[in-house]
Amino acid sequence: MKLLAIETRQYLQYYHSRYEQVEALGVDLHVLNGEGTEDFWPAERYRLVGSKNIDDMISVAKQWHATERFDGVITFSEAAVIAVAAIAEALGLPGIGVEAALNCRNKYLMRQAHEKAGAPIPGYRYVTALDEAKAAAAEFGYPVIIKPTLGAGSHFVFKCDDEAELTEHYEQAAAGILDLFWANSEAEGIDLGPNGLLVESFLDGKEYLMEAVAWDDEVYLGSVVDRITAEGGTFDDDVHHAPTSMSADDLAAVHAVVKAGAHAQGLRRSVMHAEVRFHQGKPYLLEIAARVGGGGLDAIARITAGHDPIAAVVDIGAGREPSVRHFQPTGTHITAMCLISDAGVVREVRVPEEVSESDRVFLLKITARPGDLIKRPPEGNTIIGFLGTTGESEADAFALMNDLAAKIDVTFQ
Repeated sequence: MKLLAIETRQYLQYYHSRYEQVEALGVDLHVLNGEGTEDFWPAERYRLVGSKNIDDMISVAKQWHATERFDGVITFSEAAVIAVAAIAEALGLPGIGVEAALNCRNKYLMRQAHEKAGAPIPGYRYVTALDEAKAAAAEFGYPVIIKPTLGAGSHFVFKCDDEAELTEHYEQAAAGILDLFWANSEAEGIDLGPNGLLVESFLDGKEYLMEAVAWDDEVYLGSVVDRITAEGGTFDDDVHHAPTSMSADDLAAVHAVVKAGAHAQGLRRSVMHAEVRFHQGKPYLLEIAARVGGGGLDAIARITAGHDPIAAVVDIGAGREPSVRHFQPTGTHITAMCLISDAGVVREVRVPEEVSESDRVFLLKITARPGDLIKRPPEGNTIIGFLGTTGESEADAFALMNDLAAKIDVTFQ
C-alpha cells in the first residue's frame, strides 16, 4: 500500500513517530509538506511545495500521483484536515469531503452543525467584540469559556469566572489568535469560515476523550480516557487515566452523543478524536476532530483497549474497512501527562536513565528542542513533551508518573 501524508505547514519533527508507525504497518509512505524544511523525509519519498496555497499543493500532489499512484491521503495534523480533504477529492481518492472537514476543523461551523442536528452541546455565541462576549456571558451566566474557532492544543482557551476575567482573557485571546500557529498553518485559498472567538456556557462535570471510528452508519469508541486534571482557569495541564471509570450506562450515553455529533459533522468513514464533558449528569459534545488524538493517545488506546488508531488511519485512508470494535478494556491501567515547564527559551532537557529505561514507562516523548521558545498561558500553551506510566491501579500509575516527571530537568537560556 502506498499512502501520501500531508502537512500544510511542517510542525517540527512532531509527526515523525506517527509516520514511522505507519511504515511499520507495511505502508510505503510518502510525505508532502506545503511549507517546511528540505530534509524532512527521505528525498525519494518527499516533496516540499514551498507554498500553503491549496491549488499549488493540489498541483504537486497530482503530478506525484500520476507516477506513484497513491492509494490514499492521510494526515495527523489538525491544520491539514481540510487540505487533505481537498487533495483527496482532486486525486479521486477516499476522503471525508471538504464540507465535513470544515465542520470538523472550525469550531463555529462544528457547533452550527451540532445545533442543526440536535446534538447536545453547550450554549455558544460567535463574538467579534468584547461587548458581544459580555452579552453572551450575561445570557449564559458565569463561568463561561472563551476559545478560538481555529485553535488547537488548548491555546487561548480560558475559563472566565466573572466579567473582569472575561475582559482580560478576551483581549489576550483576540490578540493571541493573530499569531496562532494552528490557525496560520491552514491551507490558503480555501474559505475556512470565521477565524475568531466563541463564548460557551460552562459544563461542570468530568471530561472524557475517545479515539473513535466512523464507518458507514456505525460509530465505534475504540478507547475511552478520563481527564483527571486539577482544573484552573486554563486547559493546558492535561493528565489522563485509562481505562475509563465511566459506568456502562454513562458509556452508552456518551456513545450516542458521539455518534450524533459525528453524523452531524458529516463523518461517515473517518478516524475521530472526540471529547465529551458531563453537565448535570448528562454528556455534551466539546468537539470531534477528524484525526487521531495527539500525544500518546494512540499508545494508550492500544495498551488499555486493544484499539490501534494508527492502523485505522491507514485502512480508512485507503478506503478499507478498519479492524475495530466497540470499547473493550484490557485491564491495564495507565496515567499520562503533558510535561509542563516554566516559560523561556530551552537550553537543554535532561532525562535520566531511571526515567528513560523504566519498564513501566510506555510513553516518553520530548518535543522541545534547544532554542525552542516555551510559551505559557496567557501567551500560549507550549509543552516540553509527554510522559505515561503503567500500574496495577490508577493510583499506582499516577504516583510513579509524578515521581519520574520530577526527575526530568529543563534549563533555559
